[in-house]
Amino acid sequence: MSVGDVAGLIAAVAFVGLVGFLAVPLVKLGRAFDGATASLKELTDHTVPVLDETATLVASSNTQLGNIDTVTTAAAQVSENVSALTSLFAATVGAPMIKVAAFSYGVRRALSGLTAPRRGK
Repeated sequence: MSVGDVAGLIAAVAFVGLVGFLAVPLVKLGRAFDGATASLKELTDHTVPVLDETATLVASSNTQLGNIDTVTTAAAQVSENVSALTSLFAATVGAPMIKVAAFSYGVRRALSGLTAPRRGK
């Protein structure tokens, strides 16, 4: 064996050692990527149902908001009808009631003047 063969053999052993030394971090890095992939898959598996439930909830909320809009519209119409009825009642019954109240007040004043004792006698 010549010196060149020994040097080649030493270089080959050193190269095998270097490859072995670098293989350990690469294997660990591969395991880390496998773990990250598994975590991402698990996260996706848990997130998709939550997104589906959220979409269902939003659709249900939109339906309920439509129902609330219908109830609010009906309440506004009832309020307008009550206001109109109150105005009608005040116009038809209110003026005669005011006249009756004024007349009764005048009669009471007149009668109280007749029944009150006179101070001058």
